[in-house]
Amino acid sequence: MCDHNTFNLPVGSALEHGAAHEQDHIRQSRRNFLRSIGITGGVSLMAGGMPLTALKGAFLEMALANSPTDRVLVLIRLKGGNDGLNTIIPVFDYGTYQSLRPGIRVPSANILPLDSAFGMPQWMGDLSPLWQEGRMKVVHGVGYPDQNLSHFRSSDIWASASDANVLDESGWLGRLLVEQYPDYLTNPPAVPPAVQIGGVGNITFMDNDNVNLSVSVTNPDDLAEIARLGQLYDIDVLPDCFHGEQLGYLRVVANSTFIYAQAIKDAYDNSTTDATYQDGALWQQLALVARLIKGGLGTKLYMVTLDGFDTHAGQNNNHPALLAQLAGAVNAFYNDLAAGDRDGDVLCMTQSEFGRRPEQNASQGTDHGAAAPLFLFGSGLNGSGFVGTAPSLQNLDNDGNLQFSTDFRRVYATVLENWLCIDAATVDGVMGQTFSRLPLGLDCVTTGIAGDAAPGIAHEVRYISGRQVVIAYHLPSAATVRVEVFNMLGQPVATLVNAYQSQGRHEVQFSPANGWLPAGQYVYRISAGRSAVSRSIRMVGQR
Repeated sequence: MCDHNTFNLPVGSALEHGAAHEQDHIRQSRRNFLRSIGITGGVSLMAGGMPLTALKGAFLEMALANSPTDRVLVLIRLKGGNDGLNTIIPVFDYGTYQSLRPGIRVPSANILPLDSAFGMPQWMGDLSPLWQEGRMKVVHGVGYPDQNLSHFRSSDIWASASDANVLDESGWLGRLLVEQYPDYLTNPPAVPPAVQIGGVGNITFMDNDNVNLSVSVTNPDDLAEIARLGQLYDIDVLPDCFHGEQLGYLRVVANSTFIYAQAIKDAYDNSTTDATYQDGALWQQLALVARLIKGGLGTKLYMVTLDGFDTHAGQNNNHPALLAQLAGAVNAFYNDLAAGDRDGDVLCMTQSEFGRRPEQNASQGTDHGAAAPLFLFGSGLNGSGFVGTAPSLQNLDNDGNLQFSTDFRRVYATVLENWLCIDAATVDGVMGQTFSRLPLGLDCVTTGIAGDAAPGIAHEVRYISGRQVVIAYHLPSAATVRVEVFNMLGQPVATLVNAYQSQGRHEVQFSPANGWLPAGQYVYRISAGRSAVSRSIRMVGQR
């Protein structure tokens, strides 16, 4: 049945047009449609904005191929504020712990010891193999100064890595991606640089222009549909009427904007699921991520989400099940990766906007708190253990919350430099300030421009003034070199070098001498033989 006077666009609540029509409207709701189009907002330049050019631009494709590592970072977001005290239990001070939460404590008989001072509940037992095999670390007392107890604000602080009193709408990994792919919007890399499942609205992968630089979907079913079919919307099963023609056209347009659909489908088809995953949001998300990693998608950043940690009431009714799902899904994930010999390449890191208050409330739950433990998983940790100082139950802050001992941004900075092999100066630039690194056991040996060049072109920028920069680069071998500057629309601004150059270090200065150069972000590109690299630079206006 089809109503020719009704175009089933996602514009609000549905009228009654028959069961089939109503079901289609549900699937094509405004929110789902726009969020799916959000995939294009992240990976195809907002669909109706700037035109895409050179999807497989040679210099970006080569930059990916020459990346110093195949390592992957998977963020596991525990949405709602995970109760750290019922996750990592202070058995050394169990009496105080028990007195603060007599109704929701984990009974001592149900605690699995991790060392002489701390344990985890037995429903997290699926993590025991990782702990015993040296593939799990726990960072104590993670938080930040002036904790904001709002879900939304604290989530943004974690996502942006900003100070609590600074409103920054860009994400820490969004800034990293802009640094690595400065002309991303006009020349996106051949594979998605990041994949985000769930948590729509989270700004982790946002750049300064509020563009999401990840393939972002609301649930794993959408991404799985892309992976299976190479498109999200079915264009074969449509109503046989004018509405069907219009709906088909809309779906074709939407499908055409998913520029990474084929790459995702190819990776999915190139792999299989080699572990047993149960039903549940995190299980299904990690199953799909494992398959894409093993299938060779090439994406190095993933975010998955497990919701439900806002446990104000009846905490023992759902918190144990959430922790069991976290433990079981992570265990299955690494077993799956091991079947494809990729488990050593993947680091998982949990995050949650805040912990919970040590004292239980009258509803057998816990209210918004401050510090909480953070988990890392993977063989790259080179041993299990605890990092940092656990907050004291005897020394709470003025609000009755645990006092943090480790700024979460120290974890971020350490992972960027020592796992993803980003040079220290770039890490500090992405973070906006320098944070001391933590002894997480991660290790990455990199070479900078001052030493022997790594394979490819090492390069750096030195600012002489706001309108003068020196671009230095090291050629691993003699080649014909071209150094160009582009604006953010991909339009050429200047050609600084176009000549054959010898192996070794070279420098060139960019200092526009005539005319007017608008202030803003620019990109330089160095091409030498079959290699190419690029980086963003910021210039002030000049006449």
